[in-house]
Amino acid sequence: MNPRIDQLHPYPFEKLRKLVAEITPNPELTPLSLGIGEPQHAPPQVVLDALTQDVLAVAHYPATLGREELRQSIADWASRRFTPAQVTLEQTIPVTGTREALFASIQALIGEGQHIVMPNPFYQIYEGAALMAGATPVYLSADASNDFAPTPDDVADFSQVGAVFLCTPGNPSGRVLSIEELQAWIEAAQTHDFLLISDECYSEIYRDEDAPPPGLLQAAAAMGLNQFDRCIAVGSLSKRSNLPGLRSGYMIGDAQQMARFAKYRTYHGCAMPGHHQSASIAAWGDEQHVFENRELYREKYAMAQQVLAKYLPPTPPQGGFYLWIEVPGGDDEGFVQYLLERYNLRALPGRYLGRDIDGQNPGAGRVRAALVSSIDTTREAITRLRDALDDWSSR
Repeated sequence: MNPRIDQLHPYPFEKLRKLVAEITPNPELTPLSLGIGEPQHAPPQVVLDALTQDVLAVAHYPATLGREELRQSIADWASRRFTPAQVTLEQTIPVTGTREALFASIQALIGEGQHIVMPNPFYQIYEGAALMAGATPVYLSADASNDFAPTPDDVADFSQVGAVFLCTPGNPSGRVLSIEELQAWIEAAQTHDFLLISDECYSEIYRDEDAPPPGLLQAAAAMGLNQFDRCIAVGSLSKRSNLPGLRSGYMIGDAQQMARFAKYRTYHGCAMPGHHQSASIAAWGDEQHVFENRELYREKYAMAQQVLAKYLPPTPPQGGFYLWIEVPGGDDEGFVQYLLERYNLRALPGRYLGRDIDGQNPGAGRVRAALVSSIDTTREAITRLRDALDDWSSR
C-alpha cells in the first residue's frame, strides 16, 4: 500500500460530520445550509441544450487534449478576459474541473522532496497534492494581519520550493490579488525557478462589474512574459456557470509545462466526455448568464451586509461567494454546533480549512458561510445566522 495515503488529513466536511454527529437539529425549523460551496443557481439553458444535443458523443473515446474547438473556445475566452494575454492552443488544456488540474499538476510536474507553498487557510487539494507527490507542504498564514494575502517575503527559503499555489479571489476570504501582488510572485518564480499555480475558480464571481479580478496570465503578459514562463492559471465552469457537476475547467500557461502535463494525462485518464465538451464550448462562448449570475450574488451580499452589519467589515469581499465571519469569543466549533442545534443551520468551522503554524491556526475563531442558495433561502439563512450570533454573544 502507498504509505502517503496515511498522511492525508480528513476532508473538512468529514470533520464537520463528526463534530455534529450527536447534535439534534431544531425540528421546528427547516434545515438550511451555508456550509458547502456548491452553486445552487440554475445552470444556463444554452449549456443544457448543447449537452443534450451531443449526448451520443458518449459512443466515442474523447481525446486526451480535448477537441480543438474546445481548446480554442477556452483560449479565446481567456484572451478576452485577461487582456493583454494572448493565449494559444499549445498553452491550453481542458481539464475535468480545477480539482484535477490542481492535484495532478503537482504529481506530473514537481519532484519528490520539494516544497509546495500554499496560503493558509486553503483548499485542501493543495496539501493533498503535495503529500501524495512526496513533497512537503509549506503554509503561509493568510489572516487579517496581512490582509489575507501572503507575499514572497513570507517565504523563508526558496531553495527547495518546487511550486507555489495562489488563490484569487481567495477561499475563504474573497481577497483579490492585485496585478502588482501577482507580479511580485511572478518575479519570485523567475528568480528562484519554481512553478506558480494560480487557482482562479472564483474569478468570475465579483462585486464590481467595472473591476474584474486580474489573473496570473494578465499579470504575466503585462510584464512581457507572453509565454507565461513558470506560470499556470486554473479555472472552471463550476462557479462561473453554475455547473459543478459538469466537471469542466482549464489549465493555461507555460507551453513546455502543458506538454509535460499532457503526457502525464495520457496515462492519468481524465479526458472530458464529448457531450461535456460541447456544453463547455457553449458556456465559454456566452457571457450573459455569467453577468446574471453575478447580479444574484451582489443582491445576496447586499442583503448580508445589511442583516449581518454588526459582524461583517463595512465592505463585502471583492470576489467569491463566502462570508468569513469572526465568531464572538473565538470558539468556531462550539458555535457551529450551537447554530445547528438551535437554528437548524449548517456552516463550516474556519479551523477546518487551516493548519497550525507555531501553534496558531489562522482559520480558528471564524466560520465560513457560503451564499450559494436562492435569494429567499439565503435571506432566511443569514437572518438565522444573525440571531445565532446575537444569542451566542450574550451567553
